[in-house]
Amino acid sequence: MLAIDLGASSGRGIIGRFDGEKLTLEENHRFPNEPQNIAGTFSWDIMRIFCEIKNSIRKCALSDDRDITSIGIDTWGVDYGFIDKSGHMLSNPVHYRDERTVGIQDYAFKKVPKSDIYAETGIQFMDFNTVFQLAADVRDNPALLAAADKMLFVPDLLNYFLTGKKETEYTIASTGAILNAATRQYAYSMMEKLGIPERLFTPIAQPASVIGPLTSQVLSEVGKIGANVVHVGAHDTASAVVAVPAKGDDFVYISSGTWSLLGTEIKAPLITPDSAKYDFTNEGGVGGTIRFLKNIMGLWLEQESKRQWEREGIKVTYDQLSEAAMASKPLQCIINPNDASFSAPGDMPGRIAEYCRRTGQHVPQNRGEIVRCIFDSLALCYRWAVERIDLMKGSRTPFINIVGGGTKEPPLCQLAADCCGRPVYAGPVEATAIGNLSVQMIAAGAIKDVAEARHVVRNSFEIKLYEPKTADSAMWDEAYAKFEKLL
Repeated sequence: MLAIDLGASSGRGIIGRFDGEKLTLEENHRFPNEPQNIAGTFSWDIMRIFCEIKNSIRKCALSDDRDITSIGIDTWGVDYGFIDKSGHMLSNPVHYRDERTVGIQDYAFKKVPKSDIYAETGIQFMDFNTVFQLAADVRDNPALLAAADKMLFVPDLLNYFLTGKKETEYTIASTGAILNAATRQYAYSMMEKLGIPERLFTPIAQPASVIGPLTSQVLSEVGKIGANVVHVGAHDTASAVVAVPAKGDDFVYISSGTWSLLGTEIKAPLITPDSAKYDFTNEGGVGGTIRFLKNIMGLWLEQESKRQWEREGIKVTYDQLSEAAMASKPLQCIINPNDASFSAPGDMPGRIAEYCRRTGQHVPQNRGEIVRCIFDSLALCYRWAVERIDLMKGSRTPFINIVGGGTKEPPLCQLAADCCGRPVYAGPVEATAIGNLSVQMIAAGAIKDVAEARHVVRNSFEIKLYEPKTADSAMWDEAYAKFEKLL
């Protein structure tokens, strides 16, 4: 099988081989994903991405992997492209960090009250939610909207390029606050009030359903490949959650990378006054589940800090930053990772220092103190979100699973265990690709369901246990009280 896993800064093709017991991975292609700012709009270079996907498939056709049976694509959420009646893409998908949606929520709430949007969709409020991006198109770009016949989320758009089929995968659609959480169908009445045309939306397809073979045009470019394209958990977090190696249903996961998606898996949407108050989201999962979670800014804070230091001519590795962080005094200063001042690219260390100055705390003096502030603050934010999940579920979750790239930061995993006061199981690193491949295996009938997929994950990949250091609990309790005041 071939998993195409697209992140905000890079993409890759991963070959998966399943022998009936274990899944093995092999990267066959890696490429940068470099969005471009053109004429004042920050957009994804979707044609470059599609070219690189074809390069990954072509490498299969020219190797022993020519017999791959399926291809699945997962990406980040919320962003989309428009297709006209002739089937042509009208413009590059706009990046969720583009400034067109700044303040758009106030515009939308005049047409549909905030409480009504949450009651219907169960999705937490972020400026870049698909519903708000579409509202911005209605307000600011009516000519583009008038020319559009269909909108397709990024993975669905790429699937269309490969197969010619226009379908919308359920988990990716659920991220954008355009679905009714209970019926899991489009919230047409709400969108009509916002001026968003019903014609834009294509049929919803479930994960593990087959889209179809590659078009003759694509085959002429990539070579002889008989694989079908399959709907996986097209939202990368939906795929990552499939790879959480938990036994049973009672667990909290953190899909840790640029974002930290912290949540739990439930059978039906949980839309209550508390979930609205704490701004938790109900996103669709694989196998009919709901991903009840909170978006946390995540390692974007460290990544953008590293980029700023490199812009200043300072070359430093993540391992060096982690070492310097753990050599620094703990909990000297903390931030709210989700503060709006940290969302845009730029001088992240300067913004963190200014936040600490503004809130009357110790101002970090060097790279180690900046990264320690980030790690400590993320751990505290994890505790806040886990405790809110416990409150809303009515029981204490016994452990936390961390999957994804953040598992390569052992200090953060240990701090999460210490702060949250419960064991942390870290791994696998390649959770998104593994979940993508697992859904392809379900589609092929090689495994039965998500529970069996998780058994395969436990059997195939190393999972590391971090036990909480109870001696530090008083220190964390004191810091947590300060953190709650910051919120």
